[in-house]
Amino acid sequence: MSAAIPSQASLRLEGHRRLTHRLVLSTLTGRAVRISNIRPSSHTNPGLAPHEVSFLRLLEAITNGSQIEFSMTGTILVYRPGLIVGSASGYGASGGVIKHELPAGCTRGASYFLIPLCMLAPFSKAPINVILTGPGVITSATPTGDVSVDTVRTAILPLFAHFGIQLNLELRVLRRSSPGSGGKGGGGEVQLVFGHQVRLPKTLHLLNPGRIKRIRGVAYSTGVAGSNNARMIDAARGILNPFVADTYVFSDVSSAPFLPPDRSNPNGPKRKTGVGFGLSLVAESSTYCLYSADVASSPSGGQAAEDIGRQCAYQLLEIISQGGCVSRVAAPSILTLMAMGSEDVGRVQIGKDVVATEEIITLARDLQTFGLNAWGLRDAPGREEDVVLSVVGKGVGNVGRKIA
Repeated sequence: MSAAIPSQASLRLEGHRRLTHRLVLSTLTGRAVRISNIRPSSHTNPGLAPHEVSFLRLLEAITNGSQIEFSMTGTILVYRPGLIVGSASGYGASGGVIKHELPAGCTRGASYFLIPLCMLAPFSKAPINVILTGPGVITSATPTGDVSVDTVRTAILPLFAHFGIQLNLELRVLRRSSPGSGGKGGGGEVQLVFGHQVRLPKTLHLLNPGRIKRIRGVAYSTGVAGSNNARMIDAARGILNPFVADTYVFSDVSSAPFLPPDRSNPNGPKRKTGVGFGLSLVAESSTYCLYSADVASSPSGGQAAEDIGRQCAYQLLEIISQGGCVSRVAAPSILTLMAMGSEDVGRVQIGKDVVATEEIITLARDLQTFGLNAWGLRDAPGREEDVVLSVVGKGVGNVGRKIA
């Protein structure tokens, strides 16, 4: 990461898609951005959504010197990044911990905030210790497409070891929750401890997907009968056991979180929220490649536990069939770290179905926009469904660690 250069003009981008990743790239490269046309055609909720404003507040808390400006309607955002200081004392942290409260109207899962944090944390001046709390924290998978906290912990964080980042990494679920009424809020609590900072990530060479050797998972229920976990596990194992005998799914049953009374009736009873259940599965290959699937019950209900288990198992098999060494969920993080690494050629084998997604294509364009190197693609030898993606690192590195 480098400090923002005043002589450089702000990069001009449009739209709200991939907003968090663009802000991450801006912070890592030190380039200021001006993002316009953020939901300009919405008559009811134009501009930045509550979860996007909350992410900007979190970004401001872990950096020093960042400047954030947006228009009255919120359709234009100007962001000038500062130095990533993490949870260093005196920069917004209290006792080495940053407590960030999510608003009650948040419709995105905790992983929406955690995955960008994990990309910024290796380049921080000090370790990052953040607790996501408040009525808007959802730890399960969400209808908006966010994965659960369990998937981040078991399928994304372990991949940082390929870059030499593996010490003092921990993601704790302090209180589980599912989406509340209308898919908003949950009342959970999550803590991310990221204590391994590096000057430059190691060059990645991941070219052998291997064969699946084990499947692990977590079945969780909040505020409902624990028998739902057993039903989900039994349905999933019925599909997966013929393929992989080494399948084990952990069961976690917890009570639903309670929110304080409404402000209109402060003496009223506490409100129960975040009721639901879900399943997270992770398949590990013989070469330590990870593939994950995540399914949770709908906030409106009406889904049987057996259906959730079967759906998650079939989803995992579909993701494995896409090939490659990296799944769609982890690909943006892996490719971003490769682009920020040392000035050497890193290679990773990825399925064509993953590379062809809108998310990955947009990421490639954004990386070039921020001055990082383009990718090289060639067919993977012996695997028609895969390509070998080559990335030359920019060698920007961690300025905060070099100064410290």
